[in-house]
Amino acid sequence: MSDNGHQQDGHENVPSRQRRRFEGISSRTYEHPADRSALVALRKLGGFDTVFKALSGLLPERSLRLLFLSDSVRVSDAQFAHLNTMLRDACHILDLEKVPPMYVAQDPQPNAMCIGLDEPIIVVTTGLVELLDEEEMRAVVGHEVGHALSGHAVYRTILLFLTNLALRVAWIPLGNIAIMTIVTALREWFRKSELSADRAGLLVGQDLKASMRGLMKLAGGNHLHEMNVDAFLEQAEEYEAGGDLRDSVLKILNTLPRTHPFTTVRAAELKKWAESRDYQRIMDGHYPRRAEDKETSVSDSFRQSAASYATDVKNSKDPLMKLVSDIAGGAGDLGGRVRRGFGGFAGGTPKDQTAANDQTTPEDRTSPKDQPPRESTPEDDD
Repeated sequence: MSDNGHQQDGHENVPSRQRRRFEGISSRTYEHPADRSALVALRKLGGFDTVFKALSGLLPERSLRLLFLSDSVRVSDAQFAHLNTMLRDACHILDLEKVPPMYVAQDPQPNAMCIGLDEPIIVVTTGLVELLDEEEMRAVVGHEVGHALSGHAVYRTILLFLTNLALRVAWIPLGNIAIMTIVTALREWFRKSELSADRAGLLVGQDLKASMRGLMKLAGGNHLHEMNVDAFLEQAEEYEAGGDLRDSVLKILNTLPRTHPFTTVRAAELKKWAESRDYQRIMDGHYPRRAEDKETSVSDSFRQSAASYATDVKNSKDPLMKLVSDIAGGAGDLGGRVRRGFGGFAGGTPKDQTAANDQTTPEDRTSPKDQPPRESTPEDDD
């Protein structure tokens, strides 16, 4: 499709307004560095996903396809035509040649997913369709098409299969520890893949405000007149920077069981990416092409992922991340920083805590006259 809206490439529908098309775009363009490194490594394992596609009979995929076909509404020109238009638009903009089937399932809970090994299928719930307006929904459809283009549906299904297989051998000694390690790593990748798909949704919708509105509605429902984007983003900043080390630990514990990042965090991450030089270069037509994917270096991708995590830690306002950054930088008075970070966590009076921390031996001690007790100074609180 050209910018004047003429039909090309067999797509029957075109965007309702002019949007830039990214011909031959590689999913590496919008993938989060941690997501990209994992995908690049998996793609280099020739035949890895082919083996599991051959074993797809062991997975509930065929059952799910029949279930959606029999008990949901398939999107087409005759049914949910406006969603069909959005789907074709999204595939056209991201240059995804084969349009995946899309279903609308009756469920008041707003949700969408892209699943499947042989062919990805997209499912959206009635709760989501009723919640979002056209531009917000366009970003969601682009989000799911981004999953399809990245191959998330294939690799997610493979890793879920491996996880389910591991659960069957949980009785093996130390099996639970190994399984939790796999599940934790899997969920971390899931969360990063969601950030990637959010970026794909923005490339399709090309309307940051609509993407922000959609995320706010997922958090607060259909009360847009009662919400404000700037205030919503302030929540994300407060969440990251607020509290002490105890809150940092609680954040980690709250995040571990989730497959999606928190909504305010997703909004803040997407806004940051939309304001980056990388996004502007993509919109100017400078982005990796799919034809170059085979030449991608696994080691380079992992280095970029590590650099991304290091930058996140360095720039984070979270108390724990600041402590990690200080440790990496060789900050002094580490023990004092940790104690202040967990101030009041263990309870007890300052005198009790002083006694508990006094672990020196008699030989190491000097008399009060020779070594007066050290009192805290203002510099200790920096």
